[in-house]
Amino acid sequence: MTFAQDLVAALGEFVGTTLFLLLALGGAKTATYSRSAAQTEGLETTLGNQTILFIACSFGLSLLITAWMFYRITGGLFNPAITFALWLVGAVPAFRAILLVLAQLLGGIAGAALVAALTPFGGADSTRTTLEPGINIGQGLMIEAFLTAILVFSVLMLAAEKHRSTYLAPIGIGLTIFACHLFGVLWTGCGINPARAFGPSVVSASFPSYHWIYHVGPLIGALIAVSFYTALKAFDYTTIVFGQDADHAESTTQNPLSRITNERELERFDERRRWAAVAQRN
Repeated sequence: MTFAQDLVAALGEFVGTTLFLLLALGGAKTATYSRSAAQTEGLETTLGNQTILFIACSFGLSLLITAWMFYRITGGLFNPAITFALWLVGAVPAFRAILLVLAQLLGGIAGAALVAALTPFGGADSTRTTLEPGINIGQGLMIEAFLTAILVFSVLMLAAEKHRSTYLAPIGIGLTIFACHLFGVLWTGCGINPARAFGPSVVSASFPSYHWIYHVGPLIGALIAVSFYTALKAFDYTTIVFGQDADHAESTTQNPLSRITNERELERFDERRRWAAVAQRN
């Protein structure tokens, strides 16, 4: 890889992360605007189911769309925790990983700044990740770690591992983001991405004392996912369900009887070919 290629990859990550968070944070702010108005009048104190679903859709669909846009340029990472994991497994060189992380953090700031500039009420403060009252720092840290582990593992298995469905990886990863937000958005704001947590805090100039969990938690999650992935590779997991991703007709996902039929057809074909060869010699 050349330095120019590394720069193009970093530029792609910056633009992609900016667009991803512009859409995702913009959607989240739209969803929470009515909640904020209600809280001002003392009518509402927690996220409702519709708001949670709206935010989850905003992040899931935004990641799906932007990751697919930039998939062939950078892989559509947009997340320092994912970049860290790919460096650990040897998929991204160290120098490129550093450039990508810097680009992602800057993209997080740019995305949050655009949302604050384009929308009224609260600037970037309403898009920050915060702990729900009743959640302690340890719980928040582990929620971030486990949800990030799920996200990173989906990236490793769907995108880093090459198979016939690799081109569909953005869909699976986007759905993973969606599911993670259904669980985590109420309790921690569902950071699971240091760039997503860092950007709004920089723009709003507000860093709570527990902000570090949105960086340490995802890194712990990346380590968990990489450890499990490495163990699966060590046990050669592809042999457990042999041919699961085979491109040929005789995949193990077929009915065993159809496979037997195919084998018999091949035997008959070979027999006819042998007889034809004998006839040509005669």
